[in-house]
Amino acid sequence: MEALAPPPPPPARRQVLVGASLAAVASAMLVGGMLAVWLLLRTRAIDAGESWLPSGVTIPEVPSNIMLIAFLPVCVCAQWAHWSATRNDRANAFLALGITALLAFMIINAQFFVLYELGVGVSDGAYGTLFFGITGVFLALMIVGLLVTLVTAFRLFGGRTDGELLAAHAIYWYAMSAVFAAIWFVVYVTK
Repeated sequence: MEALAPPPPPPARRQVLVGASLAAVASAMLVGGMLAVWLLLRTRAIDAGESWLPSGVTIPEVPSNIMLIAFLPVCVCAQWAHWSATRNDRANAFLALGITALLAFMIINAQFFVLYELGVGVSDGAYGTLFFGITGVFLALMIVGLLVTLVTAFRLFGGRTDGELLAAHAIYWYAMSAVFAAIWFVVYVTK
């Protein structure tokens, strides 16, 4: 008597979505922890009667506000790419991914402008160290997001039009917008 062959293993389900969700939570936890240290040291400096913001340092608020506002069209375009790809409308999906990448590059450029105009160095006390640490992590996460957008566009160009990949792409950008909203409020507004 012959034995039956074992069944094929079940296909992996939603690994990209789970991975994007875990990356989103990890980035939020990383930045949240850094912001908690920022708030702790800021509170200690103010309680000691010192100024947290070094003298002569002005944070350019217009670029930081524009970065926050720019995350709205980034999220809209990421969702548009997902919507288009699930309807097999590759032209609009490419357009949406291109706009997402362009806006992400513009946000990165604005953050570099803020770092250039700040007037404080990394080694200029706790404020400079934490400011460059938090914004440096944000820049690294933005560059990762830009790479995710480019890989998503490349895979879409290769013919993969499933919604899972583009949903994971949108989840990452939603998380980045929430992360920057927290950075914007704590670092740029409350100073």
